Amino acid sequence: MSNQEKNSDQWPNSKTANYDDWLKSANKSAPNNDASTLGWNTPDGIHLKALYTANDLQDLPFTNTLPGFEPFLRGPQATMYSVRPWTIRQYAGFSTAEESNQFYRKSLAAGGQGISVAFDLPTHRGYDSDHPRVTGDVGKAGVAIDTVEDMKVLFNQIPLDKVSVSMTMNGGVLPVLAGYIVAAEEQGVALNALSGTIQNDILKEFMVRNTYIYPPEPSMRIIGDIIEFTAQKMPKFNSISISGYHMQEAGANQSLELAFTLADGKEYVKTALAKGLDVDEFAGRLSFFFAIGMNFYLEIAKLRAARLLWWRIMSEFSPKNPKSLMLRTHCQTSGWSLTEQDPYNNVVRTTVEAMAAVFGGTQSLHTNSFDEAIALPTEFSARIARNTQLIIQEETHITSVVDPWAGSYMMEKLTQEMADKAWEIIQEVEAMGGMTKAVDSGWAKLKIEAAAAEKQANIDSGRDVIVGVNKYQLTEQDELEVREVDNNMVRESQVQRLQEIKARRDSVAVQNALSAITAAAESGEGNLLDLTVQAMRLRATVGEVSDALESIYGRHRADTQKVTGVYARVYDSAEGWEKLQHEIGQFAEEFGRRPRVMIAKLGQDGHDRGAKVVATAYADLGFDVDMGVLFQTPAECARQAIENDVHAVGVSTLAAGHKTLVPEIIAELNRQGGGDIVVFVGGVIPRQDYQFLYEAGVQGIYGPGTPIPASAKDVLERIRAHLTQIDTSK
Repeated sequence: MSNQEKNSDQWPNSKTANYDDWLKSANKSAPNNDASTLGWNTPDGIHLKALYTANDLQDLPFTNTLPGFEPFLRGPQATMYSVRPWTIRQYAGFSTAEESNQFYRKSLAAGGQGISVAFDLPTHRGYDSDHPRVTGDVGKAGVAIDTVEDMKVLFNQIPLDKVSVSMTMNGGVLPVLAGYIVAAEEQGVALNALSGTIQNDILKEFMVRNTYIYPPEPSMRIIGDIIEFTAQKMPKFNSISISGYHMQEAGANQSLELAFTLADGKEYVKTALAKGLDVDEFAGRLSFFFAIGMNFYLEIAKLRAARLLWWRIMSEFSPKNPKSLMLRTHCQTSGWSLTEQDPYNNVVRTTVEAMAAVFGGTQSLHTNSFDEAIALPTEFSARIARNTQLIIQEETHITSVVDPWAGSYMMEKLTQEMADKAWEIIQEVEAMGGMTKAVDSGWAKLKIEAAAAEKQANIDSGRDVIVGVNKYQLTEQDELEVREVDNNMVRESQVQRLQEIKARRDSVAVQNALSAITAAAESGEGNLLDLTVQAMRLRATVGEVSDALESIYGRHRADTQKVTGVYARVYDSAEGWEKLQHEIGQFAEEFGRRPRVMIAKLGQDGHDRGAKVVATAYADLGFDVDMGVLFQTPAECARQAIENDVHAVGVSTLAAGHKTLVPEIIAELNRQGGGDIVVFVGGVIPRQDYQFLYEAGVQGIYGPGTPIPASAKDVLERIRAHLTQIDTSK
């Protein structure tokens, strides 16, 4: 038969089945012969059906739109990746500016297209490296920056007029952004040539990440001044990256992340308008930052819904420029979804998450390294993470089609459901008076913490499967090579550089510049970023600028309230829950009171998802639980533990300071008369550090993936054994 004859053949007629036909067929294999039970009830309260049909598209308002045109559901640019793929970013920073600079240059040479800077916790919190509160944190979870000289080293031989720089910085945003500006000036780069993004999103810090410095109201003033300065002098630079990433990392589901992020964005727009700016002066330079987790369909729908909702929000402000209505976003694959157990599975997880970000239409992307569940990435793991994006861009031809999910019965329906669910939450926030008030009241933070507790209970009970953690576990775990930062070395290096700079600068001029910042903070007049640039040119330090503002604004102190009952409601039907509660009751009868534990964060690590979830679950089990105040020194933590007469202190650590801070808390307990208090540790701790901690006096270590009831049972037994030993010795 010729090709012509083959092509002329007609397809046979097919019998078109309807939904009722499918339902009858599906019922035969569905549990309990009920196909309506198929699908998945998402954490957002959306039912993901097993089958979608054309009927699901009826009454949807935006199923026939085009990319690059309102409402931008299909993408902010008409051609999207078919002309220019997303920007590949590598979020990194560790140890000294010299080491980070080497990493950035290698990354750019190997295909990276932009730099994303991770700063250490002292820099985030506005402390210089020689401050006594940060001895265990310098250089541990990012690069240490104290002055312009550090910035110049950080960007040495990196042309800032050509390379886009993204900086994750919120609390210490003024001196850090000013330092970058001055470093560029001294590199010979004009302000109007700088491109990139400063995160500058303080509202989410009060909800989840906690690297704030000042209270909400003055923090919003700082944001307004930065938007004003950049709108007038840095037209290619994004003045704010409104971040949902850390909300999802802290436990928020997709609709909660979406709603709170956009509500934050609306609050920042109102702040800029209150400065007297026209909406079209700045709106086109606002950007967003979302997390991409393992809920594949939801993440794609979330990004599509985000553009739709931002168009709806910005339309309220009547901009004249269509770009003011567009949502542009950076995305990062989830760090929380990475597991310590069977860690090479993380390569697959990151690939799936990267695909969701791309299908959702992100403008830039960072892919996490597979070893980041336990340590900073090595060059080996970072190369795999970067190549994941290069392979998607260069080998799959995914970039050839703009929004390939458009018209999908499921995706269009899910996008609208995600938008509707998020809009309900946004309206709830508006009824409170806006996001600043919702954050200030603590309501927003508690919503996220409740979602986190529910998620953890689902994992611990086995309802949510994590391969290699609660199902298909390995009998033996391979030991990974991890990057370790010598904190003492970094701190000594930074302190020496600080001393040298202070010795040769004009101290009187610096003090005058700092006094001008303080006066502007007090009066409300002037632009704080402009004044900080002047101070940083004179070699003022990050800590000095922060102190100049703190003298007027003060430092914000968060409350330590926690959700109750959420973990128990989800978990308590799982095996062993009631038995463990009974054992805690027996302990109370035997020793005259319930076991009392204090959950603590030490140093400048504000990531408190794990601490809050553990505190909630332990309380639901029957422990008496005290929450330590954030940012405690070991001495302060020991004092609180002794005053509260606890049996044990549990240290939650995520920022690699455990080898310094945990031995210090044990030493302080002994020094202050609390040597009988049991110390246990949980969080991101490489297994090769376990023996060091045990030798320091730690009684129990619970790494990522440890079910909370299992850790609670072990803590209970260790407290009991310790008390029994004390009674015996008497």
